Amino acid sequence: MREERHSPDKRELIDLIFDSLHLMALHYGIWFGETERRLGLEKAIEVDDAVWGRALPIMLERIARRLKVPIEDGIPELLAGMDKEELAALLADMGKSWLASDGVWFQAVEKDGMEGARQINDACWARVSYIEAKRIMKRLDLPERGGLPALKEALKYRQYALVNRQEIIDAAENKVIFRMNECRVQQARKRAGLPDYPCKSAGVVEYTRFAEGIDPRIKTVCLGCPPDPHPAEWYCAWEFAL
Repeated sequence: MREERHSPDKRELIDLIFDSLHLMALHYGIWFGETERRLGLEKAIEVDDAVWGRALPIMLERIARRLKVPIEDGIPELLAGMDKEELAALLADMGKSWLASDGVWFQAVEKDGMEGARQINDACWARVSYIEAKRIMKRLDLPERGGLPALKEALKYRQYALVNRQEIIDAAENKVIFRMNECRVQQARKRAGLPDYPCKSAGVVEYTRFAEGIDPRIKTVCLGCPPDPHPAEWYCAWEFAL
């Protein structure tokens, strides 16, 4: 006898939609990872840019049509109707969501040991910061080997710039200093009465790889990052020299 297929109720359908979004994100990431493994990171970044340029309009068109949201020139009316302040606030919310996701991943893998979690964290930042640098370069049309001027501009467009307060100081003709004045993660720990999270190992690979993504000639030196002591006006500081 043929069994009747279960008909999901409204709540189950909503959960299935969320599951579908989750699977799409995982599948996309696995495609990127396997392309990187076989063809190299630079090629994976190039392919990802081409794929995203084709896939995003397809997804937006289909979903907007189903939700009965008008779309023009590839932009849903929901976004096109927002003013600059609303869009900036939404972008900041996306940055906060990105950072929260990163933190949740760390907490999950930390259950299997802090040292292992740090190694995973460092490996992730070594890749994502380089990819972020390349995407920012493309968006801003920054030149290859653009030196410190290109790096200074790119630092303003990092995801971190959406959620933290930072400053860039010209220290010399061929040297700049970057300081993270307010760090959302560290400030949350401070409010909870916790010590600074020792993020130096992740920061070293993150900022080194970001700078290398902009211009491989740039050398990165950590001037201070937890667990290092630091003044009240910044949490971490980095020197970039050409």
